[in-house]
Amino acid sequence: MSENRKGSFTLPGESGYEKLTLELAEKWGADVIRDSDGTELSDEILDAGYGIYSTICMIREHNEWAKKNHDKLQQCFLMTSPAVAEEGKLTIELMKDFFEEQFSVNDSDRAFRYWQVYDRTTDTLLAADKWSYDKEKGCVTIEEPAAWHSYTVSFMAYRIWEEISMYNHTTNNWDKEHLMQIDPIYSQTQEFLLEWMKEWCETHPATTVVRFTSMFYNFVWIWGSDVRNRNLFTDWGSYDFTVSEKALDDFAAKYGYELTAEDFINQGKLHVTHMPGSRKKADWMEFINDFVISFGRKLIDMVHEYGKKAYVFYDDSWVGIEPYNGRFEKFGFDGLIKCVFSGFEARLCAGVKVDTHELRLHPYLFPVGLGGAPTFMDGGDPTLEAKKYWNSVRRALLREPVQRIGLGGYLHLVEDYPDFCDYIEQVADEFRTIGEFHKEGRPYSIRTKVAVLHYWGKLRSWTLSGHFHETYMNDLIHINEALSGLPVDVSFISFEDVLNGALENVDVVINAGFAGSAWSGGDVWKNPAVVEKLTRFVYEGGSFIGVNEPSAVDGYDSFFRMAPVLGVDEDTGARICHGKWEFEVQTEEGLMPEGSFVKKTGNYRKGIPFLTDGKAKVLAQDGGVPTLTVNKFGSGMGIYMASFEKTIENTRLLLNLILLAGGEDRNGLYLTDNCCTECAYYPGSGQLVVINNSDMPQTTTIQTADGSVEAQLEPYATKMLRI
Repeated sequence: MSENRKGSFTLPGESGYEKLTLELAEKWGADVIRDSDGTELSDEILDAGYGIYSTICMIREHNEWAKKNHDKLQQCFLMTSPAVAEEGKLTIELMKDFFEEQFSVNDSDRAFRYWQVYDRTTDTLLAADKWSYDKEKGCVTIEEPAAWHSYTVSFMAYRIWEEISMYNHTTNNWDKEHLMQIDPIYSQTQEFLLEWMKEWCETHPATTVVRFTSMFYNFVWIWGSDVRNRNLFTDWGSYDFTVSEKALDDFAAKYGYELTAEDFINQGKLHVTHMPGSRKKADWMEFINDFVISFGRKLIDMVHEYGKKAYVFYDDSWVGIEPYNGRFEKFGFDGLIKCVFSGFEARLCAGVKVDTHELRLHPYLFPVGLGGAPTFMDGGDPTLEAKKYWNSVRRALLREPVQRIGLGGYLHLVEDYPDFCDYIEQVADEFRTIGEFHKEGRPYSIRTKVAVLHYWGKLRSWTLSGHFHETYMNDLIHINEALSGLPVDVSFISFEDVLNGALENVDVVINAGFAGSAWSGGDVWKNPAVVEKLTRFVYEGGSFIGVNEPSAVDGYDSFFRMAPVLGVDEDTGARICHGKWEFEVQTEEGLMPEGSFVKKTGNYRKGIPFLTDGKAKVLAQDGGVPTLTVNKFGSGMGIYMASFEKTIENTRLLLNLILLAGGEDRNGLYLTDNCCTECAYYPGSGQLVVINNSDMPQTTTIQTADGSVEAQLEPYATKMLRI
């Protein structure tokens, strides 16, 4: 392990637990102590010689001002559930479906002009003189609706309880005043926040790093009134919580056209990141980014003037930051912090252009973890949780370095878990050691270069808008997670990139998602130029790996636009009376590790895969349906997988398919022969790191330039070897 057993670690301190804080800071080799939501640091901690992170959330710590400026609270558009008209008038209660502690109706004159009532049966806007609003009852009445038609009301609402505060109250049983969030789009709010920031900097001389809890606008999280359906909508990439009358007015002045409630409500679907975007959405995102950067930079400059660094936490209220839109550097942040459950989240953080990258590891020091399961309480096993999370994150860090790791939450919870404290010590040492290897140069990668193709391209590198447990039903999140630790150079490209020559720099393109999604591409596939570019790319020697419903769009002779390349299409019902090619499953020695699988039922799948001309080699089937095929096309190949689920065995299967597509040897250099293990070789330092991703002891052999090396590893263990 590393000889330097101190540094690169951020520990959450806690007033009242000074002895514990300083003991663990020493044990874990911390060089920084931070506060967490709901905790403070005492003078004893502040004066102990450590760097100090102070957490601030610019928009939710100002209830006194918020109460006096209720019209400056943050807002959104909400839409009522469809109500069916019978005979006579129809009355719709606005807040019936929404959590009344989160929202209140904004029926001011400025807001009211943005309200809309829709006949959803005909999908037409109802004229304003056809409905009325009762302020006292909070209801909209349609006097003469069309009988048996469905109607909705879209209205503006203030968000009166900041969502993260709301979550913490629920999760950690907080009993304190509900925090409200204010909107800095208003000049009055900006003046208040600049003065507040100045005073804060002057009264926190010990702080070395201001940790902005993101910036101004939360990800979208809409709660319902019924506990059985509390989570109405969640999307970490949505901009639906950035709406205000002023923002809408300013947008119209800048872009020359007005946005309506329906542009945000989108028939009740809202702006789901999983669906392709639009010109209006792109303009709004650009508009919000412009504002967040411009005002955010003023706050960051002020922090720098007081001799402090500014880091941003890339979760919660990150909207408007967009670290992969090519403009992140304009903020002037010194560092970026990302909470991580998985390897792809570590890669997301590591790839951002900023001096310092820091991961906040799991489990959080909270009593309960995901889904309310116990962690630091009876029935919990935080050490096992930490091993599993580190297992995912570690393999990603072997490929791409970050500078720091740390924990968050309430430190006193670890007092009764000495084995957890010992394990975090081990993790910190491993992290520092791996970091030293990276300083000597990049790890070895295979020759084949991979590009993941979807609507968002680079903008959504290494993410699908949400954590793994929130987006697990999407094949691409599993592929991202598998790729995050493989010895493969990966880029993320859009369809526009394809048209602009991006294929010249890659060998394999992966397109994975259900039909109509941003990940598959949706209507983008109606552009023949896209199909032409990719078809030619494969014909001339490239490879196309399609998963679930790749290149799928209605309106053509095939459902998959890349069907000629894949040798596979999907029957959505139009070919139910057509015959299907019979096939025999063929095996290719070593390609599919024992225990690997490809199921026929990808989530949201429309139909059933079938062979188009019988030429594709079927390597796996499920219920008589081809689920893994390889098809020669010109000098290249099309590879089809009906679905992809990230497991240890399937991760190796994906690597093997990439090697096959790139014409490389599966038994090549610096690849383990046991799929439960992986390795990373650092030519600059001559170090080989071997990891065990399983909960069982494993033995593995690695071919190196100087011969084979064998390693024996305990469950979840790491071994460092000098080659």
